[in-house]
Amino acid sequence: MDKQEYLELSRRLRATLTPADLDSTLAQITAAAVEALPDVDHASITIKHDDDRLQTVAPTDDLIWDLDAAQYEFHEGPCYEAATHTVHETSPDLSTESRWPRYAPVALSAGIRAQAAVRLFDATDSNGALNLYSLRQGAFADLDGLDELFAHQAATAIEYAREISQLKQAVETRTVIGRAVGIVMHKYSLDDARAFAFLARMSSTSNTKLRLVADEVINDATANRDNVLSQ
Repeated sequence: MDKQEYLELSRRLRATLTPADLDSTLAQITAAAVEALPDVDHASITIKHDDDRLQTVAPTDDLIWDLDAAQYEFHEGPCYEAATHTVHETSPDLSTESRWPRYAPVALSAGIRAQAAVRLFDATDSNGALNLYSLRQGAFADLDGLDELFAHQAATAIEYAREISQLKQAVETRTVIGRAVGIVMHKYSLDDARAFAFLARMSSTSNTKLRLVADEVINDATANRDNVLSQ
């Protein structure tokens, strides 16, 4: 790939990987991998959670569920390695692959001839890898820096998505707490400051997050209202 083609791919990735909610962003990433990267027929993302659980998200084909699951079960294969140990892994010819004796036959029987995986992000509570599958033997022998370019663009999009998700969650939490404060104000004839302090004390004494306390207050009020209406 020459410089002009490299720059064009970079432009396409920036245009494709636009900020969205996290699920949509992950789906954009795998779809863009199939569209933009050479020899990629299928893609998925593996997320490793802080409890070491591995999860497949945004696969571009149902075939990938079983292939990813086999790698998790056997503790071997490119997507397992990239999600748990290394920055990236490539296997241009799975028919001669000796590193993953249990997984390689599974991939070959599904028609997969080459694989690669690229670490996308590392966070305090999870990390993730992009899994690339090819039907062509010899694919991914030389990613020629495309893996780093794609990983950088994808990581940027994921960071935007995380910020959007956190902002949305913060707004939703504030709304729920506000509703609970209103219920407490009405029920006990308190002003808003004392109603909020009431909820804060409930949160502290029960060692429960304020959002969950607010949810409980709202649910109780809803249940009481429904009981009254049904009588």
